Amino acid sequence: MLARSAATIPPGMAYEPKWDGFRCLVFRDGDEVVLSSRNGLDLTRYFPEVAATVRRELPQRCVIDGELVIVAGDRLDFDLLSQRIHPAESRVAMLADTTPAVLVCWDLLCSEDEVLLERPFSERRQRLLAVLPSPGDGVKVTPLTTDLDLAQRWFAQFEGAGLDGIVAKSLDGTYQPGKRAMIKIKHAREADVVVAGFRWHRTSTPARPLVGSLQLGLYEDGELHFVGVASAFTQAKRAELAEMLAAHLVPPEVEHPWSQASTGARRPGVVSRWTTELKQTELIWPLLVCTVGYEHLQGTRLRHSAQFRRWRPDREAASCRFDQLQEAPGYDLAEVWAPTP
Repeated sequence: MLARSAATIPPGMAYEPKWDGFRCLVFRDGDEVVLSSRNGLDLTRYFPEVAATVRRELPQRCVIDGELVIVAGDRLDFDLLSQRIHPAESRVAMLADTTPAVLVCWDLLCSEDEVLLERPFSERRQRLLAVLPSPGDGVKVTPLTTDLDLAQRWFAQFEGAGLDGIVAKSLDGTYQPGKRAMIKIKHAREADVVVAGFRWHRTSTPARPLVGSLQLGLYEDGELHFVGVASAFTQAKRAELAEMLAAHLVPPEVEHPWSQASTGARRPGVVSRWTTELKQTELIWPLLVCTVGYEHLQGTRLRHSAQFRRWRPDREAASCRFDQLQEAPGYDLAEVWAPTP
C-alpha cells in the first residue's frame, strides 16, 4: 500500500512518524524469511542480521509491513543504510556486524493462516502489538497517535532524529496493495543554490539532447561544495535546458570550482556503487543560480533530489551559502521509541 502527498496533516486519522529508510515487506514461514522491497527486490542477502532477528522475535508465520533503518548515535543515517546494497558478501557481513539495521514494524498483513488485508487498520494495529508485545533492539513497533496536536509536534520534533514527516492512515481502512491509501506529509523548504553543471539524460542523443539533472552547489569558506541534484523535469523542459546550458559549457581557459585544478571542494562523483558506467558532469560557466525546493539536509547533502522552482538571475553565485539552509535541531531517537502518551 502506497501513500499520496499532502501539504498539511489531515484531522481525524491515525498518525505515525515517517521513517527514512527502505520500505520492507517481511515474510516469515518458520525458518524461511524473505525481506522484500516495495518493488519486489529481495533484500534478504543484504540484511542477514535482520533475517536473524525476524527468526528470533517475529511470529512463526506472518507477513509484516515496515521499514529498514540504521541508527547512528541519536538519529537515523540513510547514507549508512544505502551502503548495505553491496555485491560483496564479505562486505555485507562486515556492515551487518558494524552497522546493524533495525526493522520498524507498522502493519500486520497475515498471521498464521489468516489474511488480514480486509480487516480495518485499527484491528491490524492491535494484532501487531499483540504479536510484538516487547520487541528488542533489532525490531521496533512504530509509535502511533490519534491526537492531531501530538502529530503536529512529532512533525516538528522528530525531524531532528532523522525522520522526514508524518504518515496518516484511516483507522477503519483496509490494506490496499498498490493503491495510494495512506497520506504522507513531508517537510518542504526552499533555497537558492548554484547550478555549476549538468548531466545528460540517459535517452539523450546528439539529434535530441536532453538534460538529465542539474548539479547543485553551495559555498562555504570560499569553496563551492556539491550538495545534490535537481532531476524531475518534463521532456520538453529537458530539451529546453539542453539548449540553454549547451551555450554555457565551460571554456578551456576557465578554472571551474569543480575542475581538477580545484582540490578543496566536494565535487559530484563520477562513478557510484549503483553503476559501473562513467557519468560525466558537464561543467558550465558562468555559474548560474536557481531556487529549489528541498525536504531536509543530511550532513552536507540534500537528502532527496531537489525540485527546480525558478532561475535567479538577480543573485550572485558566491552569495549562495550553507547558512541559508534550515536544519532541524537535534532530537534523541530514543524519545521516538518512547511509549505514546
